[in-house]
Amino acid sequence: MTAFRTPIEPENIKLLIAERIHDPQLRGNIARATRTSLVKRAAVVDDYPDWENMRDATHDIKRHVMENVGSYLAQFERNAAAAGAQVHFAADAGDASRLVCEIAGKHGRRVAVKSKSMTGEEIDLTHALERAGFEAIETDLGEYIIQLAGEPPSHITAPALHKSRGEIGRLFAEKLGIAYSDDPEHLTKVARRILREDFLRADVGISGVNFAVAESGTICIVENEGNARLSTSMPKVHIAVMGFEKLLPDFESLSLFLNMLGRSATGQRITCYTSLLTGPRREAEHDGPGELHIVILDNGRTRMLADPQLRSALFCIRCGACMNVCPVYQKIGGHGYGSIYPGPIGSVITPIFRGEERAAAMPFASSLCGACAEICPVRIDLHHLLLTWRERISARRKGKYVERLAMRAFQHIAERRALFDLSGRLLRFFAPLLRDREGSLRVPLWGATRDFPSPPEKSFRQLWDEKTEREERG
Repeated sequence: MTAFRTPIEPENIKLLIAERIHDPQLRGNIARATRTSLVKRAAVVDDYPDWENMRDATHDIKRHVMENVGSYLAQFERNAAAAGAQVHFAADAGDASRLVCEIAGKHGRRVAVKSKSMTGEEIDLTHALERAGFEAIETDLGEYIIQLAGEPPSHITAPALHKSRGEIGRLFAEKLGIAYSDDPEHLTKVARRILREDFLRADVGISGVNFAVAESGTICIVENEGNARLSTSMPKVHIAVMGFEKLLPDFESLSLFLNMLGRSATGQRITCYTSLLTGPRREAEHDGPGELHIVILDNGRTRMLADPQLRSALFCIRCGACMNVCPVYQKIGGHGYGSIYPGPIGSVITPIFRGEERAAAMPFASSLCGACAEICPVRIDLHHLLLTWRERISARRKGKYVERLAMRAFQHIAERRALFDLSGRLLRFFAPLLRDREGSLRVPLWGATRDFPSPPEKSFRQLWDEKTEREERG
């Protein structure tokens, strides 16, 4: 794989894409991983003939919670505190990182083990802990790999999806001083052996939260490796970081969402480990942390909540299915977006979390094919949310003169039937002269990294007229 140089930040998206679009190994790694995930998902979704009704139900539950988030948040805080947890609120990423560092700083040997958490990535928690003098250790295998590589995650559920097993083997040999191997089982055993010692050394365990149940103050964490369970039970202090959109009303809702998450995220009927944590260790219990701190993050979520056009982005359960099916993600991978939230959902929420100016190009990194909305388990209308951002950003910025001229020309033609029909005939007439070996049209500049499909032999209007004529004849 090419050694990329451009910093992975949303304002660098065009440079990041240019670096990755021509890397065949990277594109092959991503294509294999996303294809495998989609095949597995399709198989387990077939378990439920009423899958579409389940999608409706999850959408309605999320909408109800977000419309009443204040009362559910108060209920969750009250019940979590009654169970012995300490609940904290953070206005932004900086506040959340400071809170976690302050809580962790009161305990032990300044070693923190972290299970996988996209909210932790959102607030750049690992680096904040390191700046505060902690040894912060990622314990999820994918996160452990990218921590060794010094990279951010490239996918919500599979952080090292962009790497082949050969690349991981070389990374382990370089960073851990072991003999090279590309055997996944052997590499996993090496990581497990090292991380076991880290679990024993740590006094603070940090996790994310997949769901938070308001009726009991319970947090739910799902995983496949057992590292989150060790991170939350072995150290004497557990700090959980969550956005308020993780709230669900009750355990009945949780049951539905667990079925949707496993199938959509990893193609499993249910994840290997599902932990339900209500407060810290009780007096009669021997396992678990003596303290449980829950940090609830805003970081722009209140602004999203107040925006009727963008509010549904808060329904996201971070399954990553929209990335797997996205043709743009499949070509450039997560790092091509410059955000720890890549793909369609990342292009919607990053302008809120990182600022519209920095992430202004992200909503345009989409074909608007609608596949993301079709696969979303909670029916987020993602391609229309992307269009909303495009409209807002375009209203504040003037595009390049050539682009504006081209769009005016297209509008002029599209609004006039005779011109539209004529342009279609001309394109079909000259298409044989413009096709490349693969059958796509050669389009200067634009076609350097994209395929422009060859037009059909007949237009839709011609086919429609022929169909109508056949029906009239009998």
